[in-house]
Amino acid sequence: MHGRAVYFVGPKEVEVRDHDVPAPDRTQVRVRTRLSAVSSGTERLVYRGEAPTNLPADESIAALEGDLSFPLTYGYAAVGEVEAVGDAVDASLLGERVFSFHPHESCFLTRPSELRTIPDGVSDGRAALLPTMETALNFVMDGRPLVGEHVVVFGQGIVGLVTTWLLDKFPLGSLTAVDCVPERRQLALDLGADAAVSPESLDHPADGADLTFELSGDPDALDDALDVTRYDGRVVVGSWYGTKRASLDLGGRFHRSRISVESSQVSTIDPDLSGRWDTERRFSLAWDFLEDIPLESLVTHRLDVGDAARAYELLEDEPDDAVQILFTYGDG
Repeated sequence: MHGRAVYFVGPKEVEVRDHDVPAPDRTQVRVRTRLSAVSSGTERLVYRGEAPTNLPADESIAALEGDLSFPLTYGYAAVGEVEAVGDAVDASLLGERVFSFHPHESCFLTRPSELRTIPDGVSDGRAALLPTMETALNFVMDGRPLVGEHVVVFGQGIVGLVTTWLLDKFPLGSLTAVDCVPERRQLALDLGADAAVSPESLDHPADGADLTFELSGDPDALDDALDVTRYDGRVVVGSWYGTKRASLDLGGRFHRSRISVESSQVSTIDPDLSGRWDTERRFSLAWDFLEDIPLESLVTHRLDVGDAARAYELLEDEPDDAVQILFTYGDG
């Protein structure tokens, strides 16, 4: 059995390599990938060589071994079908549509425990956005928006857009999206934002934002997020800046502002919520929301995995056009 996998081999260098895929051992399954979603924020850091190599790739994902040094495979949103099972695996898994936190690869081996069966009401394209929805839910849960609050979301990439869509479900005082790209600002308005502005023209609510999300991936935006947040407000930092440093002005208004700054990352749940929430409950909620997300407006490109280099060039050079890219796999 032969497969193809995307390899990051150096800064802004991507190769698609053929490889052999063995038969599963007694406890494994083999999955034939249909789609995988490109994580534009994290994968751009890897593509640029801006991901820190002194950290494990992701300790919460079994398929991401080692660190983020080149060369490496990466990705964590694969949708496929179980096409072979080992002797010790329940044969009823054969033919199941499944999601796996796995790199971009046309065919792969894994354990049944690493798979999630896709609900009937969720298409393959929607299922590929499971990590995005789970991440956005985690941001909102960490932010804990209250009735009537003024909320600002910096960054309207795919995670920012889905976060904006979720926040529109709350009875907020106002919801403002901030992004440099006009097309993404329009998408934010379509998804429920009351206003969508460029960072240069941001006119925050008179008393400032009660809750601000920094999801842009740009360290400079964190200073702007602090500036727009009112006394005793909260800033939730969902961006991963990699090796980029954030330069903050903490010597002026911030010193007396009592603003709280919190990191939010999907691999953990706020300890204050962990008595009632676990990842299984959060996954269940993510599947429910994925049935309703306006997928067509978010997925801008479907590219054969053989054109993977083009996908990252689009993210790097044409951010006004590329929001969510899905890899397709043809005959694998």
